[in-house]
Amino acid sequence: MKKIKDYLLLIKPSLSIMVVFSSIMSFALTKGSENYVNFWRMILLLFAGGMLVTGSANAINQVVEKDTDAQMKRTAKRPVASGRMSVTEGWIFSIITGAAGVFILGYFFNWLTGGLAAFSLFLYAFIYTPLKKVNSIAVLAGAVPGALPCLIGWAAGDNALTLGGWILFAFQFFWQFPHFWAIAWVAHRDYSSVGFKLLPAEEGPTKFTALQTVLYSLLLVPVTLAPYYTGICSYNDIAGLISVGLVILANAFMIMRCMVLYKKMDVGSARKVMFGSYMYLPVVMLAWLLSKI
Repeated sequence: MKKIKDYLLLIKPSLSIMVVFSSIMSFALTKGSENYVNFWRMILLLFAGGMLVTGSANAINQVVEKDTDAQMKRTAKRPVASGRMSVTEGWIFSIITGAAGVFILGYFFNWLTGGLAAFSLFLYAFIYTPLKKVNSIAVLAGAVPGALPCLIGWAAGDNALTLGGWILFAFQFFWQFPHFWAIAWVAHRDYSSVGFKLLPAEEGPTKFTALQTVLYSLLLVPVTLAPYYTGICSYNDIAGLISVGLVILANAFMIMRCMVLYKKMDVGSARKVMFGSYMYLPVVMLAWLLSKI
């Protein structure tokens, strides 16, 4: 049982589920998903493939950062960092899960989906992870694989990278900046102690950082409304109007939290932005889906 628990810690199930949720929502928003005879079977396959690929990326991250993780109280008990799991075992697990996930997505959907999943895994594990100690541009680099689950889900449904997929990609891409900067603000002491450079200002949490969260939350407004003007979602009936209303309220909520952070400049406000962003993303995506019912 302890070994199973360690493997679960390696894939970070809560984070992986959130990532895969974006893929499933994007898939459900495509017109192509309606052509699958067994829709729910495909949802389960997308979930399985996505969890394996995301879990592989998270596992590689923990293998590569084992020495760094060991220095931080929050991560010191992770399987590889604590020594309960060897680096070799971590790599074997990562390779098997990553390959299995890419195969499931490519074979049961299409190889555009599988290729995007492999590309996302590579970017996260081998570009974003080492950049964290080099420059704060790591957040930008990490936002790409962080947003690719939307394109993966879209490709799974339509087997093409059309406008709708790129709108969803832009949504999750911009969302990550206030989300991740809030995390980096809360964990700044730990991160800076091991050399992570994740905030836009070298001085750490500053007014400039808080302003950036406000600006990106404002950028999310036109992006989240774009699906209604491009045919992905509808606002011509009651469900559609409720959907638009929910998206507007979610944006107002996110903007207000970021503005409070700009005003107060404290860890408590940053934590509220962090948790608020966790709520914001699924609310917006579920609101979009509501318009299609």
